[in-house]
Amino acid sequence: MAAEIVNPRSDDSKTHGAASANDISSAGELFDPAFALHRGGKMAVQATVPIRDKDDLSLAYTPGVAKVCSAIAENPELVHDYTWKSQVVAVVTDGTAVLGLGDIGPEASLPVMEGKAILFKQFGGVDAVPIALATTDTDEIIETVVRLAPSFGGVNLEDISAPRCFEIERKLQERLDIPVFHDDQHGTAVVTLAALRNAAKLSGRTLGDLRGVISGAGAAGVAIAKFLLEAGIGDVAVADRKGIVSRDRDDLTDVKRELAELTNRGGLSGPLETALAGADVFIGVSGGTVPEPAVASMARGAFVFAMANPNPEVHPDIAHKYAAVVATGRSDYPNQINNVLAFPGIFAGALQVRASRITEGMKIAAANALADVVGDELAADYVIPSPFDERVAPAVTAAVAAAARAEGVARR
Repeated sequence: MAAEIVNPRSDDSKTHGAASANDISSAGELFDPAFALHRGGKMAVQATVPIRDKDDLSLAYTPGVAKVCSAIAENPELVHDYTWKSQVVAVVTDGTAVLGLGDIGPEASLPVMEGKAILFKQFGGVDAVPIALATTDTDEIIETVVRLAPSFGGVNLEDISAPRCFEIERKLQERLDIPVFHDDQHGTAVVTLAALRNAAKLSGRTLGDLRGVISGAGAAGVAIAKFLLEAGIGDVAVADRKGIVSRDRDDLTDVKRELAELTNRGGLSGPLETALAGADVFIGVSGGTVPEPAVASMARGAFVFAMANPNPEVHPDIAHKYAAVVATGRSDYPNQINNVLAFPGIFAGALQVRASRITEGMKIAAANALADVVGDELAADYVIPSPFDERVAPAVTAAVAAAARAEGVARR
């Protein structure tokens, strides 16, 4: 039996969609459409087979189900054919790094995890189940997910704070033979690379011609830096709150020490502003504000990807004074760097071929496919497609599936 995640709203909108004054914690919430939409949750589980009579019941449950259970016991691989395992992803969080809200705990993270699950379904046709864990202990998270894994075809780690997220993802992938993907890292990196490829193409350059600067050395910043280097960018420097991550600093974590060895080939040190002088690319994943003079010091024809939400590190009005291409994380400006462009198709492709993991090659294939969707429509205000472009998910899915086969991680 399979199941489908659906929006629970149907004819009962009066029950779920409206709120009375008695059950709203403040008067202002009564008129907020966000609360109305979330009442009762954003998803439900719906059966995909009918149970109309005793014959249906005997097939869907006992005694018919016993035949399927016995077959799977004899040949465990059959679980992919006769359950929903190969079509469902666990969306796992501990609530420590939720959007821009920080450590708000597992219960408060659930609206985001539900949202992630319905995005999986809407944009990739992939079922997903939100799982918010009441622990922030790294080993406990790993052990819990390992024990849950038999029910799922993949694991999407979400909103887990750095640096623990790196270890959790690495150790889970070592222990599991299903894809484990931390979207805050890799989804962001894939979409960023796609947009940057097209921006470079628009300006007649290649990635190898570019020197980039990343503001933020958390999960997204570290992943973007490594991914851009893998893709062939000329150089990239990363800055945290204390300045450029460089070998001469003695206050770096293990993750940042590794980053210092890989990045900043120019040997820059000092504040972010130092790195921006003459840089071709700014990528913001940190919040804060970059001073306008620092933006003005960038190379002519630069690209500014200021992706903090809701307040970009560089306001688009300022960025447009100096940059040839401007992108943000917001939906009300052109060129939105949105993870939903990547993770549904990446998982759909991985699940389609029953991949054991998501490789660097699969992620690069996803970024290239996403960039190619733009095609001949490429323009300064259109270097990345809209999440609602129906070409996106099929293109990414096909590219990821093909890459999985080419890299030997596909099992069908």
